[in-house]
Amino acid sequence: MARQVLTLNQISIKGLERLPRDCYEIASEFAHPDAILLRSHKLQAEDIPETVLAIARAGAGVNNIPVDECTRRGIPVFNSPGANANAVKELVATGLLLGSRGVVEGIQYVNTLADMKDGAEMHRLLEAQKKQFKGSELIGKTLGVVGLGAIGSLVAEMALTLGMEVVGYDPALSVEAAWRLSSRVQRADTLSALFARCDYISLHLPVLDSTRGLVNAELLNAVRPGTCLLNFARQEIVDEPSLVQALDSDKLRKYIADFPSPALIGRDDVILMPHIGASTDEAEDNCAIMAAEQLRDFLENGNIRNSVNFPPLQLDRVSGCRLSVTNENVPRILGSVLATLADENINVIDMLNKSRDQVAYNLIDIDTHPEDEVIERMQDLEGVINVRLIGDCA
Repeated sequence: MARQVLTLNQISIKGLERLPRDCYEIASEFAHPDAILLRSHKLQAEDIPETVLAIARAGAGVNNIPVDECTRRGIPVFNSPGANANAVKELVATGLLLGSRGVVEGIQYVNTLADMKDGAEMHRLLEAQKKQFKGSELIGKTLGVVGLGAIGSLVAEMALTLGMEVVGYDPALSVEAAWRLSSRVQRADTLSALFARCDYISLHLPVLDSTRGLVNAELLNAVRPGTCLLNFARQEIVDEPSLVQALDSDKLRKYIADFPSPALIGRDDVILMPHIGASTDEAEDNCAIMAAEQLRDFLENGNIRNSVNFPPLQLDRVSGCRLSVTNENVPRILGSVLATLADENINVIDMLNKSRDQVAYNLIDIDTHPEDEVIERMQDLEGVINVRLIGDCA
C-alpha cells in the first residue's frame, strides 16, 4: 500500500521525484496522511492528523511547526540545514556591498531623472552629483560572523576571498563545523568583544530561547561608530527598540536585513529585503531534495537524519523485520520492550538506541514477524510513545 505524503506548500518537483510514485501518493489534500512535507506553511497542532508519522520542512527554520507537540506524540520533525546555505551566503555578499557603497541611493537618484531627454546634460549632472554616493571598499575591513554553522562558515570564507579580516563567534561550534573553517578566521572569546572590533557584523543564528533578543542595547553600545549590522538569520534575534536607538544615536551606521518591519521601513540607514535569502531555484530544489530523502529514509527504514527533536540514528538494514520504538527518556522502558519480544521467542538481530532531551528512539531488527498483539503489548507499556513495524520479513 502506497504511503501518503501531504504537501502544504508548492514543493520543488526535483524533491518530489525522490519519492517514487509506485510507493508514494503525493497530494495537497489527504484525510489520513502518513507524513507531511511543507515549507513555510504555519502548521497548527490540531491540523496534524493522528496518522502522521513524520513532518519534513524544506528549509532550515521550523518555527512554523509545533515541535513540542510533535515530540509529545513521537513525531520526528526534519529540516534541511545547509541546503540553502549558498543562496543566503550570496545575499549576504550583496548586503555587504550595499552597505559599503551608495548603490541603493545611487539607483534611486538615477530613477528621478526619467524626464531628462538630453544625454549630455544627464552625463554632466551625474558627474557633478556622484560624489554624494561615494562609499568605501570591503578589502581590509573586519567582518564579525556570529554563528559558524553551514551558512556562517560559507560567509566567513567568502569574506576572506574579498580581502576582509574575519572574526567568528560560536560557543556551540561543532567539531564538523570547525573542520570547515579556514584557519584564517580569528576567534572572539565573547560576543561583546566581537561587536567592539568589527566594521561589519553578520548574524547566522537560529531562534532559540537563548538567542531571542540576543542583540540588545548592551551589545549595540559596544560597537564602534560606523558599524554596519547584517541580519539574514531571523528577525527575533535583534531587539528592535535597541536597534532603533543605536541607529538614532549613530552607533550603527546601517542595518541590512531580510526581515521588513514597520518601525524600520523608510529609514535612510536601513536596507530591507522581503525575506528572499533562500529564494533561488537552486535552494528550493536542494531543500526539497534533502527533506524528501530524509522523509523517505525514515518511513522506509526508520533512520533519523537532521531532526530538530529526535536524536540522529542510522542503522543498516539486515534480513528480518524492523521495529522503531519511541519512548520517554527514562530507565527500564527499553528493557520492558525487549522482554516482551523475548516472551514471544523473537530474537533481536541488531539494535541501536539513542536519546535526546525527553525522548529516546530505538531501532530493533528482529528475525520474526511479530503478531499485532505483540505490537499492542509494547505500545501499552508505560512510557512508550509509539511502536512501528517497518517492512516485512525477508
